[in-house]
Amino acid sequence: MVTAKAWVLKKQFEGFPKNSDFDLKEIELPNLKDGELLLESVFLSVDPYMRAYSQRDMKEGDIMIGTQVASLTAYFGLLEVCKMKPGETVLVNAAAGAVGSVVGQLAKIGGCKVVGCAGSDDKVAYLKKIGFDEAFNYKTIKSLDEALSKASPDGYDCFFDNVGGEFASIAINHMKKYGRIAICGAISLYNDSVPQKGPYMQIPMIFKELRMEGFIVSRWKNRTEEGMKALLKWVVEGKVKYHEQVTEGFENMPKAFIGMLKGENLGKAVVKV
Repeated sequence: MVTAKAWVLKKQFEGFPKNSDFDLKEIELPNLKDGELLLESVFLSVDPYMRAYSQRDMKEGDIMIGTQVASLTAYFGLLEVCKMKPGETVLVNAAAGAVGSVVGQLAKIGGCKVVGCAGSDDKVAYLKKIGFDEAFNYKTIKSLDEALSKASPDGYDCFFDNVGGEFASIAINHMKKYGRIAICGAISLYNDSVPQKGPYMQIPMIFKELRMEGFIVSRWKNRTEEGMKALLKWVVEGKVKYHEQVTEGFENMPKAFIGMLKGENLGKAVVKV
C-alpha cells in the first residue's frame, strides 16, 4: 500500500483564500496497473489560475487543482494572440510575475519597446534589470492614466493583460488604433465577492478598432515542444532570464498560494516538496 499527502479544498473560497479553507489529508493510492508508473513530485507550481478554476471546477472535499510543469503561456499569448511586430510598443501588467516577466523579455527579443508595471520598487528594479524599457510601481503612482502616458506618449500597440479590472479599463484608452489585447488573466477580480462594475470598454474598442482575445495556453498543446525549444534556446543564450520564489515544504502549499495571490512572489512561485 502506498500513501500520499494531498491538500483538499475544505471550504469554498469566500473572497480571499484563508488557511482554514484547506485541509491536509493522507490518501491511499490505487495499485499500479500494467504499464503505469508512480512518480514523486519534487516541485509544485502555484499560479493565479488555480483561484479562478477552483471556483468553477471544484467542490468541497476535492483535491486542490494544480500542476507540476509550467506552461508556455507567454510564448503563445504574445506571438499568436498579440501578434507583436518589430518596432511596436508592448504593455504588460503583473510584469514581475512568472508570465509577465517572460512576456517582456520575448517582446524585447522581437524588437519591441516594453513597458511594465509591478507592485513594489524591488520588482520595478528587477524589470529594468531584465531589459524592460520603462517600468513603474502601480501602488505608489498618483495616477495610472498619467503613468501610462508618460511611459509611452504615443500609446501601445499590444497589451498583455494579466490583471483585468480597473487597470484594463484605463489602459484600453491608451491603445493605438488597430491595437491588440491578449487577455491572459484577471487577478484583480478573482477574489471579489461582488462582481466589479464598469467603466465599459465598447466605445474605445469601436473607435480605435481594437482586437481583444482571451486565451488558455492548452489551445497550443500540440506545439508544446516548439515553445519549450525556443524558450530553452533563449535561456541558454542569456536572452531570457528567470527568477523563482521557492517555498520549502509541501505543508506550506497554502501559504505559498495565498502569498502568490497577494503578490509576494518575484517571478515564478514554486513549492519544493
